Amino acid sequence: MASLQRLPLPSLLGLLAALGSGFLLGGALFFQYGLGLAPCEMCHWQRWPHIVAIVAGLGAFAASSNRKLALGLLLVAIVAIAVTSALGVFHAGVEYRWWAGPQACAGTIPTGLSPEELKKYLFGAKMVRCDEPVWKLAGISMAGWNAILSAVLAIVLASGVSRRARS
Repeated sequence: MASLQRLPLPSLLGLLAALGSGFLLGGALFFQYGLGLAPCEMCHWQRWPHIVAIVAGLGAFAASSNRKLALGLLLVAIVAIAVTSALGVFHAGVEYRWWAGPQACAGTIPTGLSPEELKKYLFGAKMVRCDEPVWKLAGISMAGWNAILSAVLAIVLASGVSRRARS
């Protein structure tokens, strides 16, 4: 623990970014593989920024001897976490029917298809819909929780960077 305290703040915050995004991504993977809840396309969209944040956060942690590099990688991680939060807000909005999602996610059938095109479309259609949450806690879907928890993580990390910039 004492060795962690000697690291520069950007490296410590990078570790926090990697752990936070790792926890959220790990939770999504647990729901998928442990509980058998298949993700939709928009669920996958939210995972990629977490992967970026994990890699950038670990890079910031490893770059403790180069504070500028560590800070740059930390900023990449913060932006990635903010992006996944925004994607979570968009996805939750689709689930709550506040706005329309991508056609491939909503399960709508395009009009004007010939019978053969319709058959091809239906047999090739994905079965997991983005507009129907498969799990909720306190009335909030996984996309909603990703939005909330990722936003909190991004704010905590950005506050740490801001504190460092002021000192």
